[in-house]
Amino acid sequence: MNIAEEINGERLVVLGWGRAILMQIAHPMVAAGVADHSTFRDKPVSRYTRLHSTIQSMLALTFGPAAERQAAIDRINAIHDRVNGTLKASAGRFAAGTPYSATDPALLLWVEATLRDSMPLAYETFVAPLGRGGREAYVQEGEEVAARLRIPLAERPTTLDGLTRYLDEMLAGDALAVTPIARELAQEVIAPPYSRALGPLSRLNRLATIGLLPPRLRREYGFSWTADDEAALSRWASRTRRLRRLCPDRLARWR
Repeated sequence: MNIAEEINGERLVVLGWGRAILMQIAHPMVAAGVADHSTFRDKPVSRYTRLHSTIQSMLALTFGPAAERQAAIDRINAIHDRVNGTLKASAGRFAAGTPYSATDPALLLWVEATLRDSMPLAYETFVAPLGRGGREAYVQEGEEVAARLRIPLAERPTTLDGLTRYLDEMLAGDALAVTPIARELAQEVIAPPYSRALGPLSRLNRLATIGLLPPRLRREYGFSWTADDEAALSRWASRTRRLRRLCPDRLARWR
């Protein structure tokens, strides 16, 4: 089993998806694309359908034979080809009317980088230690998918150090700006309409999504984060790691 199979196969790693999504839509162009073209804010049944589709795509890309992987790539690229428009309002350094496209290599790179960073982080937080070697391998194993998603080699980081530098530069620069629409979308991630039915899992999702965010983005979204919140996330993480050690793979893993 390679490291991508080890990480992506764990059900608990979905706790990193909220962080990745909020990082992605902190880019005004990505937020506009999601708001204008996604079913993100549709009825709950549409959200479940989207979640199921996302999980199936992840599993196909991770575990599927060549034909299944290519079909998943083709579906993703076809969706990207349809997503384009213009910003309706100024956002950060981007003026109203600035065109966006989901095929823009800079946006593809940002989205891919948030996933390559968030999935190992969620694994280490909620499943088991991974270590630098595991994180490095995860970045490198993602190269095939990144290339087939049409992210140019010259622009994408191919090592853990390169990924870290890229993320640091993005978080220190002016390409990111959390907009009102991003804040609205964020509420759909941390408190979806059906969240009460999930009980304590809703609390865990909120803690994981907000607590694992880079501090700059947490502030820009306007999320409060106290010492009590930090302690609660630590307790939850400790419990899930302990329970995972006791849980059989047939229940804890997608595959």
